Amino acid sequence: LLLLSSQGTRLIERRPSPLSSVSRPVGSDKLTMKFLGAAVAGIASLLSLQATASPVPTPVEARQATGTISNNVIFSPPSNAGWVDPRVLYARTIQLESGDLLATWENYSPEPPIVYFPIWRSKDGGATWSEIGRVQDTVNGWGLRYQPILYELPEAFAGYPAGTLLLAGNSIPTDLSLTKIDVYASTDGGVSWEFLSSVASGGEARPNNGLTPVWEPFFLLHNEKLIIYYADQRDPKYGQKLSHETTTDLKTWSGVVNDVADDSSYEARPGMPVIAKLPNNDFIYAYEVCGTDGCRVHYRLTADPENVIAATSINLISDRGTRPVSSPYVVWSPIGGVNGTIILSGGSQSNIFVNRALGASNAWVEYAVPQPNAYSRSLAVLDDGSKLAIIGGGRLPPSSTNQVSISVVDLNALLGL
Repeated sequence: LLLLSSQGTRLIERRPSPLSSVSRPVGSDKLTMKFLGAAVAGIASLLSLQATASPVPTPVEARQATGTISNNVIFSPPSNAGWVDPRVLYARTIQLESGDLLATWENYSPEPPIVYFPIWRSKDGGATWSEIGRVQDTVNGWGLRYQPILYELPEAFAGYPAGTLLLAGNSIPTDLSLTKIDVYASTDGGVSWEFLSSVASGGEARPNNGLTPVWEPFFLLHNEKLIIYYADQRDPKYGQKLSHETTTDLKTWSGVVNDVADDSSYEARPGMPVIAKLPNNDFIYAYEVCGTDGCRVHYRLTADPENVIAATSINLISDRGTRPVSSPYVVWSPIGGVNGTIILSGGSQSNIFVNRALGASNAWVEYAVPQPNAYSRSLAVLDDGSKLAIIGGGRLPPSSTNQVSISVVDLNALLGL
């Protein structure tokens, strides 16, 4: 993971690893239930990791998806307005129970004023978008800078009704000296937001071993607890590990629980955790491993999303021999047979990776889609599960032409169903 200051200097290597949009966390318990019932060193560090990774595969022309929307631009920062490289990054989208799509991302607008997460909405399936809100840092005075994630509560929780929106993100000052994962809520569809709580606080926002930042939150509501997964550099035993904490009241959070921690090598940097529920009540937990494996994508299958560490790590290898690299995102769709379909995106290629065998290691098939590859591109399953939204905010710097764009793919056509 690589992070940037408002001046555009990428100060963290967030395992190959900023104004308005959000999406629905596909792969959350909610979606499943619905379907079933400033530093060159940082950049150099990242590029070094990526250089050891698998080459980007050639397009899978024989399995080219039909896009109902193809690489539609949601937002492009104004030229000559002080926006800095990479301009925007790390886009996220979700579909609300109402059918609306929301999107958000990191923006690199000139400071002051402090940066924020924009909220954009589409009421026509992703064809047209408008900004409806902004999630502002109301507690630290630093700005909301990196790694937003959106989540719609599938049921009433902690005094908030079903349909309440949650957003977690990394609040970081302009000089990147501190990191803090904060949670905000909206009860009006993303127009206005209130601060709820802080989950984890860390040190300088650079991806260097020995520093103590926290990164990349991801939500899951399970068994009347909200779980937040994140990457954690605060434990001196590890260069980086993956952790989670839980809450029952959205105010206080449990102690840190390890999810992935490599006891054999301090240099290992597992990061960018995402999770999705499967129809057999297992979960697929995907992440990258930098430091020791070139930021390649790994995953684990577990019946208990609070005990990921007990599950075996599996290398993702496609039918073409491709190992996707960096910033994975995984979702599940009910189409495609009794097992449904797992869909995974990595940061290094535009192709997606599909598994219709509940995550079996020999069942990953590679498909081409119209959305270009992007750093931490994200996915959302739409409607009855037959459409897939793919949103990206561009690439790591140098990337002075980044913009936020989205494609919507017909999964039935893609899979030949």
